[in-house]
Amino acid sequence: MQGFFDTKIEFLKGVGPQKAALLNKELNIFTYGDLIQHYPFRYEDRTQFHEISTLNGAMSQVQIKGKIRSMQTIGEGRKKRLVVQFADGTGEIELVWFKGIQWVMKKIQPGMEYLVFGKPTAFGSKLNMAHPEIELITRQNQEASYLQPVYTTTEVLKRKFLDSKAIGKLQLYLLQQAQNKIRETLPKNILEDYRLINKRAALNNIHYPKDQAHLQKAQFRLKFEELFYVQLRLLKLKIARIDKFKGAVFHDTDLLTRFYNDHLPFDLTDAQKRVIKEIYKDMRSGQQMNRLLQGDVGSGKTIVAFICMLLVVGSGSQAALMAPTEILATQHFQGLKEFADQMGITIALLTGSTKQSERKIIHQYLKNGDLNIIVGTHALLEDIVQFKNLGLAVVDEQHRFGVAQRSKLWQKNQYLYPHVLVMTATPIPRTLAMTLYGDLDISVIDQLPAGRKPIKTVHRYDANRLKVNGFLKEQLEVGRQVYIVYPLIEESEKLDLNHLMDGYESMCRAFPDVPISIVHGKMKPDAKDYEMQRFVKAETKIMVATTVIEVGVNVPNASVMVIENAERFGLAQLHQLRGRVGRGAEQSYCILMTNYKLSKEGKVRIDTMVRTTNGFEIADTDLQLRGPGDLMGTQQSGVLDLLIADLGKDGVILQAARGAALSIIDKDPDLSNVENQVINQQINSMKKTAINWSRIS
Repeated sequence: MQGFFDTKIEFLKGVGPQKAALLNKELNIFTYGDLIQHYPFRYEDRTQFHEISTLNGAMSQVQIKGKIRSMQTIGEGRKKRLVVQFADGTGEIELVWFKGIQWVMKKIQPGMEYLVFGKPTAFGSKLNMAHPEIELITRQNQEASYLQPVYTTTEVLKRKFLDSKAIGKLQLYLLQQAQNKIRETLPKNILEDYRLINKRAALNNIHYPKDQAHLQKAQFRLKFEELFYVQLRLLKLKIARIDKFKGAVFHDTDLLTRFYNDHLPFDLTDAQKRVIKEIYKDMRSGQQMNRLLQGDVGSGKTIVAFICMLLVVGSGSQAALMAPTEILATQHFQGLKEFADQMGITIALLTGSTKQSERKIIHQYLKNGDLNIIVGTHALLEDIVQFKNLGLAVVDEQHRFGVAQRSKLWQKNQYLYPHVLVMTATPIPRTLAMTLYGDLDISVIDQLPAGRKPIKTVHRYDANRLKVNGFLKEQLEVGRQVYIVYPLIEESEKLDLNHLMDGYESMCRAFPDVPISIVHGKMKPDAKDYEMQRFVKAETKIMVATTVIEVGVNVPNASVMVIENAERFGLAQLHQLRGRVGRGAEQSYCILMTNYKLSKEGKVRIDTMVRTTNGFEIADTDLQLRGPGDLMGTQQSGVLDLLIADLGKDGVILQAARGAALSIIDKDPDLSNVENQVINQQINSMKKTAINWSRIS
C-alpha cells in the first residue's frame, strides 16, 4: 500500500513529465505522498452568497451573484483597464481588471448571470472589486457550500497553468484514487484518548472541508500526529543515547565545598542552586550528561559552569569551556582565572591568536594532565589538542556551533564520552526547546542575582533627539558609559536608515569633548578588538557600533544602551543588545529610537521590550511574530521539517503530543506491544534519514 504514495507525480492524471519537472523544482513535490501532504495555507469561504447592498470595504473576500450591466475599457497603453458594472437587484458594484483584459472580455458577456468572488474595496461612496474570480452560474456552483482550499504556488507554475485552483483539482483526483490506500498511523487508544478523527477523514477534510468544524478536527489530528512523531523520535534518541553512552561518575565535592564556603563572593540564587543540583545528579548517575542550560544575560550561568568544573577537577578529570568568539572566550577566562587562582587550580586560554610558543606548552600540559581547565574558541577542536582525561565540555552560545563541531569535543576522551553542558543566553520558548532540544535535558536559571536592578526601557521618536542627548550628557557627567547601536553599516537607498558614519559624526558634534569609539563588522579583527578594549578600559566613553557588540563584552560601567531604528531589529536581537547594559549595580537604561512610521509588528516588538525584561516572554512573542524558522537557524539544521504544525501557535497541541509519546515510551520503550504496531509500521516505512516520522512515505 505504501508503494502507492511513492508513485512519481508525473503518473497522476493531468500532470505528465513537463509539469512534474516543474512541481519537483518549484515545490519539492516528487511523489503522490508529497502532493497529498502539500496542505492548503488558507481557505476561501464559499459557504454563503452576500447581497451587494450589504458589502463594505472592511470585509475580506466575499461571494456574490448577479448580472453584468455594462463593460468598457478606459485609458490607453499601460493605464488601460476594464471596468464592468455588476448588479444583483439590491445594489451595484464595479469590477476592475488591469491585466489580462482581452482574456476576461472573451470570457464574459452582458446579460448573463455570474458568480463573482473577491475583496470589496470602498472608494468614497462607491465599491469596487479588483481582479475578482468570475464564472458563469451553474446548478453546481449555485448550490455549492464549501471552503475552497488555497495552495502555495509560484509565478513559474502559474505561467504553466498550475495555479492554486489547478493544484486543488490534482488533489481532488488524487484523493479519489487514494481512499482505500490511506492507512491509520496512530494507535486506537491515542485516537480515543485525544478524540482524534481517523487519518483518511483528516486528509479528506484538510483539502476539502465541509465546514469550519470539519476543518478544525482535521487540522488538530494532523498537527497532533506530526508533533507526536517528532517527540517520539527525540525520546527514542535520548533512550538510545542513555543506553549506549556511559558517563564518568563524579561525586567528590571537597573542592566545590571549599570554594562555596571560602571564596564565593556572593550568594547564589535559588535558581542557580537548583540547576547545580540537577547537574550534580547527572554527573554521579553513571550516564553521560547532555544538558542545556538556559539563562538570561547576566543570570550567572558562568559561575554555575565553574562550580560544575570544580566537581570534575576535584575527581581528577579536566574541563573545557568553548566560546564562539575570542572576546567572549577571553572574558570567560579572565572571570574564571581569579577564582581558579584562589583555589590553586591551573587554567589557560587557547584562541586563534595564542602565540605558537604558548600553544606548545598548553598542548603538553593538557596531554599530561597538569592543566585542569582550558577556555578557548574553535581552536579547542583542532586534532592537536589532546586531553589526558576530559570529564566535562561546556559549550557557550550553543547555536553558533554546529552539531559536528560539538561532537568533535566529545571525541576528546578515548575512554568515556565527557559530560556536555550547553549554555545559551538566547531564551528559547518552551515549545521550541522541546522540539529542538527534546533529546537534551533542560535546566533554566530564571532569576537575576540579588542587587541587580531591572533595566528601564523607554521608546522615543527621532523628534525627541535633543532630550535624549540631554539625558546621555547627564549620565556621562556622573561617570557612566554609553552604547549607541545602528542596524546597518552602508547606506541603503531602499531603507530609510540612519547611516552608522552619520551617527558617529552627529555624536561627535553633540559631544565634542567626549572620546568616542566606533566598531563595525567591516573592520579588521585587531582594529575592532583595539576599539573594544579602549571602551572596556573607559578610555572612550561612547561606543558607536553595529550589532557586533551583541554577544560578549562585559562593561559594568556602561549603563545606557541607545538602539537606533529599533523597529529594524528582531525581538531576540533587541533583548540580547539590551543585555549589554545592567551589568553593574547602577540603574541602567535602554532607549529605543524609531521614526513615526511603525508597522503593526514593529509596534508589538517595541511595546514588548518596554513592557517586560523576561527573556522567555520575549522569546514567546518573537516565535509568534516570526515563526520558528528564523529563530535559532532551525531551517538549516533540518530539525524542523514540519508540514502543518506551527510551534508559535500550537504549543498546547505539542504538550499533549509529548505527553502521549512519553506515556507510550514509558510503558513500551521498544514499541513491541500489539497496540503499538501501527507506530512501528509507520516508523519502519520511513527512510533511515527521515526527520519527520509522520510523513506519508
